Amino acid sequence: MLSKNLIKLIRSLEMKKFRKESGLFVAEGEKIVFDLIAAGMECVKLIATKRFLASLPALDGTEIIETDDDELKKASFLRTPQGIMALFRQRDEACDFSVASRELCLALDDVQDPGNLGTIIRIADWFGIENVFCSQGTVDVYNPKTVQATMGALARVNVHYVDLPKFLSAAREAGAPVYGTFLSGGNIYEHSLSAVGVIVMGNEGKGIGAECERLVSDRILIPNFPAGRATSESLNVSTATAIVCSEFRRRNF
Repeated sequence: MLSKNLIKLIRSLEMKKFRKESGLFVAEGEKIVFDLIAAGMECVKLIATKRFLASLPALDGTEIIETDDDELKKASFLRTPQGIMALFRQRDEACDFSVASRELCLALDDVQDPGNLGTIIRIADWFGIENVFCSQGTVDVYNPKTVQATMGALARVNVHYVDLPKFLSAAREAGAPVYGTFLSGGNIYEHSLSAVGVIVMGNEGKGIGAECERLVSDRILIPNFPAGRATSESLNVSTATAIVCSEFRRRNF
């Protein structure tokens, strides 16, 4: 059963401060928990109702705690708990700035919404993009809402928090193109797109900041249809990311 101290620990992990202090994060739901375990992420505690415990793989070094739906509700961040949750150790990702000269990467400049970040990681996973570089001002990848929105993609995508202008500058020096989306950019469906390099996506309200904008080599635009028609001011950043990644992969595979 869940002790009051364990419930308190789990609930504290909603805050970045306590996630950083403990080095832990929360994942909920069968798919997300099992995907993270399968990827080799260290599961410290696994908490589940009786029906889930019967289907668990062998977990060396993991504390297994049986609970019931009522207790799970006290600890869960979901409106409807899914019967299983776990505490994982955060990964210490090795960061190689030269990767952009060998493969396609995403860079996020101060994306603030946890759901957007989680969805972008899921999009990266779908399109085979293994590395996402985030500015220090981007929301924490281990935020419970972000982890939930990844739907397990966090197991397969490496997320790095870096000095983003420094990373983009290193990519340019290595000969990698740096793409950014702007209303003044060239039509993405007519623009030359490389199989390697960096795609920069900006903040939900402000777009790509000035410091990163100066390092963009290729400015691209997702055009609305038909041209000249009154339309929404912009696309949601995760929606725009999906469109851009799809076009890059369509051209280069």
